[in-house]
Amino acid sequence: MARLIWTEPALEDLGQIADYIALDDAAAAKRLVRRVFRKVELLENFPEMCPVPHDLPDSRYRHLVVKPLRIFYRIEGDVVFIVYVMRAERLLKASDLEEHD
Repeated sequence: MARLIWTEPALEDLGQIADYIALDDAAAAKRLVRRVFRKVELLENFPEMCPVPHDLPDSRYRHLVVKPLRIFYRIEGDVVFIVYVMRAERLLKASDLEEHD
């Protein structure tokens, strides 16, 4: 079983996205955050269940999609680091991941 570690930048990303959604619908923001945490918890038992991002094919990162978000993580031994959360419609830049990790 892998251990999950949320990095501070990833938590801030999720918080900012939730805050923005909450401006229109606080309940929807809470549901999204709960859904994200439930899906991420699956990585404890299945850390390799998600693919390497198609837009970064030679990356050490994998990504989990929880619409409308992409959650990026990397695996080191038996630890899964959640490093970046972004809106799925945004274009991913490799520098975004490196800055957050």
